[in-house]
Amino acid sequence: MSDKSDLTRNQSLVLGRLESAGGPLSAYALLDRLREDGFRAPLQVYRALDALVRSGRVHRLESLNSFVACHGHHDHAHAITGFAICETCGKVEEFTDAIVTERLAGWGAASGFKPANAIIELRGLCAACAAKAA
Repeated sequence: MSDKSDLTRNQSLVLGRLESAGGPLSAYALLDRLREDGFRAPLQVYRALDALVRSGRVHRLESLNSFVACHGHHDHAHAITGFAICETCGKVEEFTDAIVTERLAGWGAASGFKPANAIIELRGLCAACAAKAA
């Protein structure tokens, strides 16, 4: 579990649910899990998620329209984050790759493109599901 001392109550609760979820959750799934904590409206969840994404504690998975707690140990300002998403069991593994980061930074410098954000999502089978399918 991460240090939550600088978070609001709602941010801390949302992050806690994501950390314990074991997989990605949509904002509405989070709302359902947080009703007992006083959450009543999607806006409460979205505001907390926005702040958590900006701080690098949470990632949005575009292809799933869901969120996961950050489990990587990397510098978000200088690394491109990737996610391997299993289409069978739903497991999500976060990773960074220095070579990919370097090559994309080189392309950006050569082309003059200034990326604001870069996230790579790989869809397929995790090792366990691939072994079962073989």
